[in-house]
Amino acid sequence: MSIVVVGSGASAVHFARSALERGNDVLMLDVGRARPDPVRPEDDFESLKTNLDDPAAHFLGDRFEAVIYPGADSEYYGFPPNKNYVFDGIDSFRARSTGFAPLFSFAQGGLAEAWTAGAFPFNAGEMADFPFPYEELRPYYDRIADRIGIAGADDDLAAHLPLPEGILEPLRLDEHSRRLLDRAAAKRSDLRALGAVVGRSRMATLSQEKNGRPACSYLGRCLMGCPTESLYTPVITLRECLKHPRFTYRSGVHVRWFEADGDRVRSVVVERLEDGELEEIPADALALGAGTLATGHIFLESWRRARREVIRLQGLMDNRQVLAPFLNPSMIRRPHDPETYQYHQVLIGMTAEDPRDYIHGIVTTLKTAQIHPIVQSVPFDLRTALFVFRNVHAALGLVNVNFPDRRRDSCYLTLDAEGVEADGMPPLRIHYEPPPGERARIRAALRRFRRTLGKLGCFLMPGMSHVRPMGASVHYAGTIPMTRESEPLTATPEGRSRDFDNLWFVDGTTFPFLPAKNLTLTLMANAARIADRSF
Repeated sequence: MSIVVVGSGASAVHFARSALERGNDVLMLDVGRARPDPVRPEDDFESLKTNLDDPAAHFLGDRFEAVIYPGADSEYYGFPPNKNYVFDGIDSFRARSTGFAPLFSFAQGGLAEAWTAGAFPFNAGEMADFPFPYEELRPYYDRIADRIGIAGADDDLAAHLPLPEGILEPLRLDEHSRRLLDRAAAKRSDLRALGAVVGRSRMATLSQEKNGRPACSYLGRCLMGCPTESLYTPVITLRECLKHPRFTYRSGVHVRWFEADGDRVRSVVVERLEDGELEEIPADALALGAGTLATGHIFLESWRRARREVIRLQGLMDNRQVLAPFLNPSMIRRPHDPETYQYHQVLIGMTAEDPRDYIHGIVTTLKTAQIHPIVQSVPFDLRTALFVFRNVHAALGLVNVNFPDRRRDSCYLTLDAEGVEADGMPPLRIHYEPPPGERARIRAALRRFRRTLGKLGCFLMPGMSHVRPMGASVHYAGTIPMTRESEPLTATPEGRSRDFDNLWFVDGTTFPFLPAKNLTLTLMANAARIADRSF
């Protein structure tokens, strides 16, 4: 079969690769902004500061756009200037939101080009609302692990984060992470009494050579983009697809809508970005993998044109995240090691009677990071703050506390019918309302993390926890859910639309529940499952 795939993110590329392996022809349509070449890929973080002609521009931007200033609503970290291409928009895509701060990407590889490589499988309890069992998805976790490489360890977290086959040895620990894990092992029974589980993170970063990619060389440049591609991003799989004779990749086009004859998709309408002209491309089968928000926009506009109706896609989900800085006194005045893996190496899971209420804490110890947001938040003058920071640098850490989300009618996507612009396209309208009782749940969770960190010899920094806005996690899902029952605006367990026979959703659009985890690994596994079962 000939399949048109929209997007080149984590879902789209793994759907495409699996569809190609099954003998299908695949045409991928993408805006496809390319990643810039890495600067001095052999240099570590410290060497870059010395060897670059203009290190300030590289790290902070020509206009210092990467600088984050302190404040009640400010983030503790931002993206470096060389990641700007991931988030740059295009003129013909417009969105308006209430209660939600969305991020979009038109880059090759999509938003996962800026992810932190957290590879966290869902478990059977978390999939209770899915219309197929965990056992059906498990082999695809194994397949994706074989494709991309995942490092981790068989520890107490395995009950909550099932290990795929072929798991690689974990990465080398920095001293702070090692101390946390050693303390957790000594306090295991105390932690269990608190309902807390501590263990090694699962990361899509290579601890050994695999599939032609080198092992992590600990350059400390993860946030700026791994220059050796030891840390997996979807562009790696896109390049593998490009080698296949049945694969065609067309960039520089923005998919606007699809045309339908009754309940079948006939073609896809794209805007050529080079000249702004519209072009119609025939489609025997269409797989939307542009991410929940962009996929929703395409579907809504297509419905408006085919059915002469503006509708709502209800059930938008995202993980609420709270950033909680902490201090480990045992690391005060210890030197920090810049030649180490920059992202998380430790996880703290908070268990619950219902597995769907599990809370996920991602622990990042401070290594090679831009320090200005932290230094400027310390209640001293700059000179004193710098002195204090130098002595506590290695002792600082951050827990990113992730909460689950459930579908609600009050959270939705629609078209802004009153905002139609000159091209006749209404902008996407995004509306999100937090669930009742969210503030109380956040307070209760932070109390649990405070007690847990206390058992690890650490304490949360008072008054410094930051509740991130909805949309900041970019774990979007849920607007056309997979269901067992046949209803409009739903999908079959194989991701097939119940409104258009030859349309499939291969991204987070179809998830009926969102656990408190990065969903990228599950996006890839589910996309491969859909390709196998449908094509």
